[in-house]
Order: sequence, then structure tokens, then C-alpha cells
Amino acid sequence: MDNRPIGVFDSGLGGLTAVKELIRVLPGERILYFGDTGRVPYGTRSRETLIRYTREDIAFLSSMGVKRILIACGTASTVLDAIDPDPRVPVSGVLYAASRKAAAATKNGRIGLIATASSIRSGLYEKIIASLAPDFSVVSRATPLLVPLIEAGRIRRGDVVLETVVREYLAPIRDEGVDVLILGCTHYPIIRDVIGSVMGDEVTLIDAGAAAAEEVKNALTADGALSDGRDPGVSFYVTDFPEGFAAVGSMFLGSEIAGRTEKIDISEKYASH
Repeated sequence: MDNRPIGVFDSGLGGLTAVKELIRVLPGERILYFGDTGRVPYGTRSRETLIRYTREDIAFLSSMGVKRILIACGTASTVLDAIDPDPRVPVSGVLYAASRKAAAATKNGRIGLIATASSIRSGLYEKIIASLAPDFSVVSRATPLLVPLIEAGRIRRGDVVLETVVREYLAPIRDEGVDVLILGCTHYPIIRDVIGSVMGDEVTLIDAGAAAAEEVKNALTADGALSDGRDPGVSFYVTDFPEGFAAVGSMFLGSEIAGRTEKIDISEKYASH
């Protein structure tokens, strides 16, 4: 038994979909969520900048006494191999979990992937899936317009702008005959029904955050590190504009978070040098 909280971070709001899944599979746990809203987006940053930001984010959550950290950001997860975190605080991302789930789900070995430009450039999904099943192929595409559309509230079927952009991005992937599509950014489950309508019922959608949440549950269970369930809940920390985070974040989390968000300055105490 371990009553310390689970730490989760993202560049902004998207990781709240992973928190929602953690709450579903681990309802007795306390969660600390950190959104680096002052430096969002991560998806257009260089690898060197991503490594620095990710190290600082991990340092902040580690200082809060968490027992495990989930990088609920596909882009930041691509640099996990370069972080060398404190071995006393296990850190996992969303890439491996999503890749494993996609490889297990495909029937024809053709897997689609949509993610940020940085995640696509890294080629890590392809490498991971190739290590699991060398004969599988990955059809990937960067989808940079989806995050700003989602954060602007353009999330519902019938929204002409959203549906046009989704079709433009996904039609070439669908036409390649994939039977699985990895939603490689934790924003994307918000528009799952729109994506599903374009891909069709025969294509399985893999929510990277949900896959990672399941693996966190499995790891804590195996380690005997689940809490006693007496103090569940979520605390929120951001680097800028907590009011805006709370307002829009409620859409991602599926519940009200107003009044529970603290602004912190990560640039001084936790900055890597």
C-alpha cells in the first residue's frame, strides 16, 4: 500500500483525458496534474527544448512526493529515453502503451497514427511497433490543426470546420487500409466520434492516454503500491492562466475543476541547467 499521489503532466490541457481514465481505473488514488500552460505547445519544439521542459516537469512533480509519474503528452513521451529520471520515482509515457495496444488490436498489420509534428518526426511509434511485430506497417500523419480547434471548442459532429479538417487529415490514412488508428495526442479523444465517423466502424481507435492509464494501474498493482482509497481526488497546477485552464479543462476532464488550480513558477526552482 502506498498513499502517495500519482503525478501526471502535459504541456497543457490534453493530459486531462488521461487523468479522466486514471480516475476511472483507479478511483481510490490521489492525482497531481501539472499543465505547462505557460510554454504550450510542445508539439512544435526542438528535441533539445523538449528534453529540458520534460526534465523540469518531472522535477516539479517529484518534489511533490509522487510515487509514479505519467507523461500524458505524446510529444514529451518521445524524449523519455533522454531524461534519466530519479529511479525512486518510475516514469512512463503514452507511446509504448499505445503501441502495444495497437499491435495487439490489429488484424491485418496496418496501423494508422495521428499525432503532433514532433511525435511524427521522432519515428518512435514506428520503431516500437517494429520491435513488437516487424511485419506490421504504420501509416502516420501530423495533424497540427486539431489541437487549436479542440481547445477553441470545435469538438462536435456537425461542425463544418472540424469535420473538413478531420476528413482532410484522415482520408489518406483510411484509404491505406488500416484497421487500427492510434490517437497519438491526448487531445484527440475529445473528438473521437468525429474521427470514428471518418475512419468507419471497422477501424479500432486507440486512445493513448487510456492505454497508459491501464498500464499505470497494472504497474501499481504489481508493485503493491495502490492507495488505501481514503483520500482520492485531483489537484491541479499550471504555469500560466489558471482561470482559463479551469474553464476549458473541465471539458477535457468531464467534471468541474474551477477553483482548484494553482499557478506555479517552474523557471526558477525546477529549471534544468
